[in-house]
Amino acid sequence: MKILITGATSGIGKQLALDYAAEGHDIIAVGRNPDALSELAANGIRTISVDLTDRQAVLASLSGQSGLHLAILNAGTCEYLDMPVFDSAAFSRVLRANVESMAHCIEAVLPALRQTEGARLVGVASAAAFVPLPRAEAYGASKAAIRYLLDTLDITLAPFGVAVTSVFPGFVKTPLTDKNDFPMPMQVSVQAASVAIRRGIEKGQRHIHFPKPFTWPLKVLGLLPQHCWRLLAKRISKS
Repeated sequence: MKILITGATSGIGKQLALDYAAEGHDIIAVGRNPDALSELAANGIRTISVDLTDRQAVLASLSGQSGLHLAILNAGTCEYLDMPVFDSAAFSRVLRANVESMAHCIEAVLPALRQTEGARLVGVASAAAFVPLPRAEAYGASKAAIRYLLDTLDITLAPFGVAVTSVFPGFVKTPLTDKNDFPMPMQVSVQAASVAIRRGIEKGQRHIHFPKPFTWPLKVLGLLPQHCWRLLAKRISKS
């Protein structure tokens, strides 16, 4: 398969690129870290360096990938907000990096996916999309937006032969989560994350979430009446 992966210079994206390449697939790794891109290239992986927040640059760099079977849009960032100060600049940075950049990528790769039989578009959201979490006003909002976007595309792209998968990881040990200053229950390795995502894609799953002992309770909590979750969230925030 010909597979394009964004956010491929670290964390989950890098591991996916290496694992898919080891299976013999034709990989296009997209990122900006020159050292990481060089490392991927040394493993026989084609690389593209582009700022995904720049729409014109994305369209110029990622369009025209003929024979594209799978696009995994994984790039993103995280900044936490500490109330009562609301940092709208941080909020804008996160939404731009996580949501707008994904939209640019979708516009660029969708024509190629439509031309390939059995093509699939995969977007990486987060388990944070299931419930509102303290300090995650920006990050959670961006992942909830991605969840809605991908669920909608799952419906609207079906008539055109493009399947859509949403990925909802819990805590995965990456350079990004290494910056977190709070406990991260049931954290998994990037290797485990890659296995879960690749297995889910192979099975054609619409939603992939892991680790299940962490993500299932969050999904259930998300089904609670809002006033119940609000009371629980207040207790979490205080602690």
